[in-house]
Amino acid sequence: MKLIRFALISVFVLVILASAISFLFPSYVLVSRAITIEQPRRVVLPLVSDYRQWHLWVEGFGDTTVKIIDAHTAIVGKTTVKTLRITDSLITANWGEGKNLQTSKIRLIGSDTSHTTILQWQFEQKLQWYPWEKFGSMMNDKILGPMMEKNLQQLKVFAEQRP
Repeated sequence: MKLIRFALISVFVLVILASAISFLFPSYVLVSRAITIEQPRRVVLPLVSDYRQWHLWVEGFGDTTVKIIDAHTAIVGKTTVKTLRITDSLITANWGEGKNLQTSKIRLIGSDTSHTTILQWQFEQKLQWYPWEKFGSMMNDKILGPMMEKNLQQLKVFAEQRP
């Protein structure tokens, strides 16, 4: 009986401790990467604003698990990707829905007369207060970051080869 009581109290204390530590984590996570492309913004914008062009630079976008609905909507596995807004310098899209929603922003810094474009790609996620969600978000940068860097490098190579 004492052993069961000790186990229950220990589990309760660990849950309270994990919850208290999770309150120290931010409830907003941002993963961002940037790259400089030696092309004007007008050359880069069509490559990043149209999902039909993403297979040229995003690894896995040409797979059978990706279904391109139109230029602004795609289904990647079980995740719906929908472009919300496109301007000459910002593309905003939602990845997923409900509690798993992440917002993606692609910023194009430069002008049409400049021969250099700085492209910044970021994913934003708002988290609930749940400890497991906050602890899980610690891995976002380690998971998304290298993938974003690799894809941005592929975009740079592809875009700079264009006339």
